[in-house]
Formats: sequence, C-alpha cells, structure tokens
Amino acid sequence: MDINEFSNAFDKISKDWMLVSAQKDGKTNTMTASWGGLGFLWGKPVAMIFIRPQRYTKEFIDNSNYLSLSFFTEDYRKMLSFMGSKSGRDVDKIKEQNLHLVEGELAPVFEEAKTTLICKKLYAQEMTKESFIDKDLIPKFYANNDFHTTYIVEIEKVI
Repeated sequence: MDINEFSNAFDKISKDWMLVSAQKDGKTNTMTASWGGLGFLWGKPVAMIFIRPQRYTKEFIDNSNYLSLSFFTEDYRKMLSFMGSKSGRDVDKIKEQNLHLVEGELAPVFEEAKTTLICKKLYAQEMTKESFIDKDLIPKFYANNDFHTTYIVEIEKVI
C-alpha cells in the first residue's frame, strides 16, 4: 500500500486508535494510542506520536531505531482497549490477546492488523511545562507533570 492511500488520519488515530509497538532485546511490547498525527516534514512522510514517561513501551521505543503503528478493524476494539489498560510489565499482552507477529520486519507487525506503518525514528523531545503557550492544558492533561515525549518518525513502509 502507498502512504497516499492511507486516508483520514484524524479518524484512524483519534477514533479508531492504533497500537504503537517496538522491540528491545528480542522482546516486543505494544500500547494503544489515540494521540498522534501524520504529515510531511524534512522531505519525508512522517508520523508524530506522544508517549508518557511511565509507559513500558517507551523503554522499547527509546532502545530501538524503528517502531510500528498498527491499525485494526472495529472487530478489534476490545483488544485495543485491553492493550491500553494493561502494562506489558505485568502481562504478556500480545499472547493474552492472541495476536501473531510477522517475522522479518524492522518493527513489530501483527498478522491481524489492517494496516501497519513501519517507522524510523528521526527526532525525540520531551515536553516541558515552560514550552506550553496555553498553560490551561497543563492541569487538564498533566496534573502529575508526566509530560509526553514527542517522537517524529519517518514512515518507511506501509503494509
């Protein structure tokens, strides 16, 4: 699939949700995300994702050059909810939800996914309180001062 065929990113990310997945030391971890975006930057098709510091998946993203963004049909809504509410520290979420990894890719790909974006990390920056122009966002979204890290990743392949 060509990236140009991947339409309506607003709904795909915010309403349909996605799994953000990465590998570390031969293991895979994944989490559900509903914040992010797609665009064009530095002459490349990119995705922007936002991960809080306490998320176990962040360790995997930080220790890998690649990650994947996977999108599923509505039939997988319950699985996506589970993946967003449980930690990979406590349970093998992939096994628990009976998902199957495809071998041979640079980042995790699930057989069950409708579309997967294989992405190479280009940029990472931790959000800071001082960088917020609209300070009203801080108590609403960051009451615990657990500011996201912003990742900009190049979309290298669409499966």
